[in-house]
Amino acid sequence: MNKRVYNIMFHTHTVSGIVICVALYVIFFAGSFAFFRDEITNWERNEANAPRQGMELDVNRAIDSLSAKYDLYGRDITIQKYYDERRVNVTLSNTKDTTRVDARPGTFFYLDPETSSTSTYMESYGLGEFLYRLHFFAQIYYPVGYYLSGFVALFFLFTIITGVVIHWDKIKTNFYVFRPRAKLKTLWTDAHTVLGVIGLPFQFVYAVTGAFFMLKALAVAPSVFVLYGGEQAKMYEDLEYAEPARQFNGEALAAIPDLTQLFKETRNRWDDFQITKVFIANYGDTGMHVTIEGAQQYAQQLTGPGKVVYSALSEKTTVVKNPDVHVSYLDGVKNILFRLHYGDYGGYALKAVSFLLGIISCVVILSGVLIWLTARDKKNLPEKKRRFNNRVAYVFIAISLTMYPMTAAGFIAVKLGYSGMGFLYPFYFIGWLLLSLFFIFKKDNGFTTRTCLLLGSILGLAIPLVNGFVTGNWFWKTLGPATMDFFVLDVFWLLLAGVTFWVYFRLSPKKKA
Repeated sequence: MNKRVYNIMFHTHTVSGIVICVALYVIFFAGSFAFFRDEITNWERNEANAPRQGMELDVNRAIDSLSAKYDLYGRDITIQKYYDERRVNVTLSNTKDTTRVDARPGTFFYLDPETSSTSTYMESYGLGEFLYRLHFFAQIYYPVGYYLSGFVALFFLFTIITGVVIHWDKIKTNFYVFRPRAKLKTLWTDAHTVLGVIGLPFQFVYAVTGAFFMLKALAVAPSVFVLYGGEQAKMYEDLEYAEPARQFNGEALAAIPDLTQLFKETRNRWDDFQITKVFIANYGDTGMHVTIEGAQQYAQQLTGPGKVVYSALSEKTTVVKNPDVHVSYLDGVKNILFRLHYGDYGGYALKAVSFLLGIISCVVILSGVLIWLTARDKKNLPEKKRRFNNRVAYVFIAISLTMYPMTAAGFIAVKLGYSGMGFLYPFYFIGWLLLSLFFIFKKDNGFTTRTCLLLGSILGLAIPLVNGFVTGNWFWKTLGPATMDFFVLDVFWLLLAGVTFWVYFRLSPKKKA
């Protein structure tokens, strides 16, 4: 590589990294906790839930509970389990019967299959959901946040590639070298190199999949117009992201089929088949169809979705998609991308490794900024430029590191009963802002680092204690299948807080004898 090309790639690597560093840190920090979204949700709600992919549902009972509140005739009903939690998502469309002008409009809510109680999205909004959505900026007005996170992932992919190209020789020679007593720039460079290489496959995968998920709407937009004449709904049907439209006949069925029995029959068709979705088109009409979807356990089949479609009028199966046989290229691509990004196919161990790699990525981002700052903190530079560079570092470090104590404080708050979107938004964002401003004006990166580590560690150690006092679920009592999520979260915080306490004491200035 000639010097000109090297300089171009070096500077674009540096600039692109600095431009996205804050957003990228937020994505990786919140995303690390998002691996435990389901565990956080179950821990927060204190709902025992043995880990499983599929939903346990008496469909007839669920429909009866919905019928007590809604006139279901002519509606499309979707009951789906997205996450490993007890509650399921319910979506009701508007009725297709135009004569029922007084029918309640369609809606979305959560249903607890055990109690038949319902709750709105805002009421059910918990810390797990908050952190999960924060990692792709869903709190920003849609679709701005999605596209922003997607472009950050795309820039990050560029940064990874350029970093490997320009530093390849140093990576090979310095990977096994760590000089903790060397000058500051060398120390941060060693950390950046070693941790960057360790986390490289992880970072590459998440950059690619993150960009794909957040920008796929833009990527497929030309295809919508060229291949589908602008009919986006038809394209989503072909990609199996949406159910095909079913004809509403306006004629009531003589009898509704036994939906619970159809549910059980479908689940028993294939070994270890876990149902995740029930879709009822045109409920109560002669055009009623019931689609039941799911997948086998990941240990059995990682990429094979299964589906059965029943016609209520003919009482016959019209479509059968065998997860052992009918696995298309499209199924493989979609499911592999999802599984790689969510990291949910290897149990708690894989989630723990993914969390660790996510935090390592945060350290890589942090060290990259500090390398940039140290390299430009030279006496031969104008004072004005040095002050500007320092201000950039103050802002980045303050915004990034205050996420740790704020997140720990969020865990304590929700366990004390303060939850829901109306609480979490102002609590987290205003608290984060105030803490960040305090450290920005303090203008001491060392102080910011040590204080955030200390505060986060104290709050982190308090989380299992608060949980024990509030619920009685002390972590040594929750080591069982149904309450394993409680145990994992409490022990997770004990370990994390212990590690950050150790780092804090290592970073603390040593008193001279």
